[in-house]
Amino acid sequence: MPAEPVPAAGESGMGGPRRVARVVLLDPRDRILLLHGHEPDDPTDDWWFTPGGGVEGDETREQAALRELVEETGITEVELGPVLWRRRCSFPFAGRRWDQDEWYYLARTTRTAIAATALTELERRSVAGARWWTYPELVRAHETVYPTRLAELLRTLLDEGPPAGPVTLDTEIVR
Repeated sequence: MPAEPVPAAGESGMGGPRRVARVVLLDPRDRILLLHGHEPDDPTDDWWFTPGGGVEGDETREQAALRELVEETGITEVELGPVLWRRRCSFPFAGRRWDQDEWYYLARTTRTAIAATALTELERRSVAGARWWTYPELVRAHETVYPTRLAELLRTLLDEGPPAGPVTLDTEIVR
């Protein structure tokens, strides 16, 4: 899962996990936007993931989610909804182990054209594009998608609406 190189090696700057804000972005047809990432030196080691990234400086997670969405997609016309899910994860990427505390915010947009506007150098080397996915496409996907239960989570979201409070997902540790 792509991550920006600051702070270093999965640190939050305070010794804990890296604080991350992600966006579950839905279009008017209830498709979800996922970015296609890969190891910088091995495009065959790839996966799909939601837009988002690390909290910088004194910004809030909400501010980080909106900033990352603009940087990675160029989409500015969204209102951030509630936090849907929270997840701890740990994974190797670009020669480091990343330990993250991720919050997933709901957002909707009518704009579906994607244009990354401010990728970091590491993201330029590791993000191969973006795609809008329907729920049936996610269910049938043979590609790796993070979080790993995303198809099930999306179905519940579309059927029941946002949860009353954030749902804590199982910790994911990628070896």
